[in-house]
Amino acid sequence: MPQIWMTYDELAALMGCDPAQARGAAAAIRLDRRRSRDGHTRAKLTPALIAAFLDGVLAQRLEQEIAACAGDLHALRERMTMRPAIAPQQLRRSAAG
Repeated sequence: MPQIWMTYDELAALMGCDPAQARGAAAAIRLDRRRSRDGHTRAKLTPALIAAFLDGVLAQRLEQEIAACAGDLHALRERMTMRPAIAPQQLRRSAAG
């Protein structure tokens, strides 16, 4: 299992609360906490919090992919409506020719 360390701001985003509440939750569930070289305190996620974090990352990626596919379909539809329709007589001439 990977180790994931998050600041209180990042942990708050994961937990859906404010940083002060995230700090309190980290203390309450006894997460390992360390001050990083950049001056921010980070908490080490438990396996359950790692799973929630990775689920969120996956969901965000899927939403981006779905949006990209929808955009591609919309663009394809636009291109198809811009093409002039081929008359049936032209198709017969092409096939016979």
